[in-house]
Amino acid sequence: MKSILIYGAGGHAKAVIDVIEKAGECRVTGLLDRIKPPGTNVYGYQVLGNENDLAVDESVQGLIVAIGDNWLRAEVAMAIRSIRPDLPFITAIHPNASVARGAEIGEGSVVMAGAVVNSDTRIGKHCILYTLASVDHDSSVGDFVSFAPHAATGGGVSIGAYTALGIGAKIIHSVSIGEHTVVGAGANVLSPIADYSVAYGTPAREIRARKAGERYL
Repeated sequence: MKSILIYGAGGHAKAVIDVIEKAGECRVTGLLDRIKPPGTNVYGYQVLGNENDLAVDESVQGLIVAIGDNWLRAEVAMAIRSIRPDLPFITAIHPNASVARGAEIGEGSVVMAGAVVNSDTRIGKHCILYTLASVDHDSSVGDFVSFAPHAATGGGVSIGAYTALGIGAKIIHSVSIGEHTVVGAGANVLSPIADYSVAYGTPAREIRARKAGERYL
């Protein structure tokens, strides 16, 4: 069984720990975090340090970045890659998730309980599909994208990198959502949404522009 570290020690990290434990394919040996001090205990696992400690720890066989914010998750993943380019990012898929034939899920991504990735859909690297999220057939999801619980798409949808879909957001088939965009909770997206936008409502419309890295959680 592969020995891995989890980067993160907050609420999202707890959810990722549960996915990894339920999947039973990796053994968590500890946590890394920039804020919580070494020795902090989360679900029986200790914070061992931060990403800089990876430079001297050659025993770890894999890592997953468990940070809910897309931009911060990307920053940490890139920092880790610069320190340890040899270290693989693992993918965590809950046993009660459904990943259909032909679907692809990128490294570092998390698919939580009840989530569905349908046939011939591509999920990028370091994405999050929270509980009961659904991405239908032949869709394409960029890197560092997050689907909140119950967010769902129809078939043939395209979603750009770093975009976040809020709780219960719905995207009809064949619609494109830009990169670095936030779709609000409960939105019903019936037409394309541009890059760097905040959109919500029924039907959803673009409310304002946003910048890369702007907080949304």
